[in-house]
Amino acid sequence: MPFSDPQHPLWQAENLRRAIHAAGVALWSWNVSDDRFAMDEQAFRLWGLVKTDQVKFEDLSAHIHPADRDRVRAAFTATRGIVGAYEIDFRIMVGEEIRWISARGLGDDTALHDGQMFGIFLDVTGRKQAEEGHELLAGEMSHRVKNLLAIAMGLTQITSQSTTTAKEMATELTGRLAALGRAHDLVRPLPGNQGHAALLGDLLTVLLSPYDDLGAFKGRIRVAVPRMGVGEAAATALSLIIHELATNSLKYGALSVDTGILDLSGVSDDYGVTLSWTERGGPAITPPIDTQGYGSKLINRSVSGQLGGTITYDWSADGLVIVLRLKADKLAQ
Repeated sequence: MPFSDPQHPLWQAENLRRAIHAAGVALWSWNVSDDRFAMDEQAFRLWGLVKTDQVKFEDLSAHIHPADRDRVRAAFTATRGIVGAYEIDFRIMVGEEIRWISARGLGDDTALHDGQMFGIFLDVTGRKQAEEGHELLAGEMSHRVKNLLAIAMGLTQITSQSTTTAKEMATELTGRLAALGRAHDLVRPLPGNQGHAALLGDLLTVLLSPYDDLGAFKGRIRVAVPRMGVGEAAATALSLIIHELATNSLKYGALSVDTGILDLSGVSDDYGVTLSWTERGGPAITPPIDTQGYGSKLINRSVSGQLGGTITYDWSADGLVIVLRLKADKLAQ
């Protein structure tokens, strides 16, 4: 029996209803003279309404998201002047849940039948959430790329002023950019658009891992800090700080000898977190004469400006001890 045959099972009313239900399609008709809607059971379920024969546009409008309400009323009124198919996407509120609905039909008064317009409702919440996710991701990527370019330009300027040869500049700049890259590898979006975070311990361990392989034994760098999240901006600042401290230690401190040890420990309180950078087993050290070099300026700017904290140095005979006090709210950013 061909599909075009009216007696084919496909065209039986019950089978058509089954197909419509399977597709998640909700049916409606709108009486343009008295503004009344007739809807099938699927539509009432979609809108979260009790089935009734007395539904007006204003009854539905009460469930439309306030930000979309006027737009939807204007769009429905305008459908009578639209020639051909139309589609209106809007949000409705079902209890605490927000759903995206797509209303589709044929416009123009020529589409009227006995004073009524006909169409369907579709639940397009999943598609809209996916679209919003793509938009957020695109915006986030653009924002992160711009930030990284700005940071790279600043680092290039600082490094050019603190080095004397192109080779030296390339080495220092590559190290600083690599530290940024390692930090950003750890920063990932949290569910529900809650921002970004890396665990403080993971971040510090990854940043210091390249220096742990340079000594006579593995494990000469030990990290023990509270379990807490670090936001994207804070991860960028912290990665620059740790890289500068580790580079200085590699040049002059405990990491410059095979048996030197670095302990990075931390404690948290209501203010935020206190990190103690303790070097032992390195060469004898003396306080530097110039504490306002470009590396020091970079550290101070990152600690005070971006992390809202303080940094102190203790040039003891046993080795350098650096204490960083960082604010909790700044670390979360």
